[in-house]
Amino acid sequence: MVKIAVLGYGTIGSGVVEVLETNRDIIAKRAGEEISVKYILDLRDFPGDPHEELVVHDYKMIRNDPEVDIVVEAMGGVEPAFTFAKQAILAGKHFATSNKALIAKHGAELIAMAQERSLNCLYEASVGGGIPIIRPLNSCLTADVIEEISGILNGTTNYMMTKMSEEGSDFDDVLKDAQKKGFAEADPTADIEGYDACRKIAILTSLVCARQVDFEDIHTEGITKITAADIRYAKAMGKRIKLLGCSYRIGDQYCAIVAPYLLDEGNPLFGVNGVFNAIFVRGNMLGDAMFYGSGAGKLPTASAVVGDIVDIVRHKHVSITMEWKPDKVELADYRNLRNRYFVRTTADAAAIEAAFGEVSYVQAEGMDDELAFLTEEMDGYAYEAAAGKLDGILQCIRVR
Repeated sequence: MVKIAVLGYGTIGSGVVEVLETNRDIIAKRAGEEISVKYILDLRDFPGDPHEELVVHDYKMIRNDPEVDIVVEAMGGVEPAFTFAKQAILAGKHFATSNKALIAKHGAELIAMAQERSLNCLYEASVGGGIPIIRPLNSCLTADVIEEISGILNGTTNYMMTKMSEEGSDFDDVLKDAQKKGFAEADPTADIEGYDACRKIAILTSLVCARQVDFEDIHTEGITKITAADIRYAKAMGKRIKLLGCSYRIGDQYCAIVAPYLLDEGNPLFGVNGVFNAIFVRGNMLGDAMFYGSGAGKLPTASAVVGDIVDIVRHKHVSITMEWKPDKVELADYRNLRNRYFVRTTADAAAIEAAFGEVSYVQAEGMDDELAFLTEEMDGYAYEAAAGKLDGILQCIRVR
């Protein structure tokens, strides 16, 4: 029997325990051994909970117990999760986590520590929740050069953009609705400012280039400046606005960005709505592929964590090959990327064309006191130069 400890008994931690119990027999069959939870670490007590006797408050009990084979972290945040992860690995225990902040910051270091000791550090749930993407990139797609990864990586913002598109609601009203339904936190900053998606695309880019990509180096824009007016224009063009995390291979370099994009119906991410996430991958041999499903939520995320636990049990005495070296990648400037741009402005047509040259004008009902247009395809440097010549810009959104 394999014994595990779960750190954190919140949404994901309790989900891991539930999945292990509900699917106990099939999990044991697939893992080759029965898996049992010996400890649950939390600061709180859970009187009346069926697992209250497993709850402990001192991590040393877990670290020092030789019977614990795997430590599963579901606490969130970088600390004390990083300290606990290091101590677990140094004590000869495998480690699994759903913690994107931890992996984006210290993933390479933890993987290296584990591999030095013939242990495993797995983190499938840290990017796509219940969507499998880490394992496919690490195994199924190793014959490909990955040229692009683009994804709707945050369910909260996708729900909000869908709601605004379907109802024409204002940003603040949709945010309150998302908070009321539990899709957004009381402090939604990480979601709506794009930081959550940024950490996820940093992890994916690190895997693709096998070196450390620091999320702080990725240009990140959230959805806080998207308005009901932008949604009206999007509808008039037959497009939808989505917050995307994108990573591209450009020659021998990599470039990453998180920003709102206008997508047309030919884009595979166009129809991904509500709290669903999707990750588009383009390989030089594979071509195009898409991974779609529940990107968050208690049981989908816990299912991915338990998948890692099963993988660890199958490889208890050998490290699963995973290329992610700690040396840092210098990303190419995001302004090298070429896009069309959607622009709203109070300037007149003569000023627009003097700055941008030939453009395509867009009309939307009730928007008579401004002009909106689509530029020709250009890189970010060219856009900035042209925009610097035009007064009264109200909005700019990249177009794919």
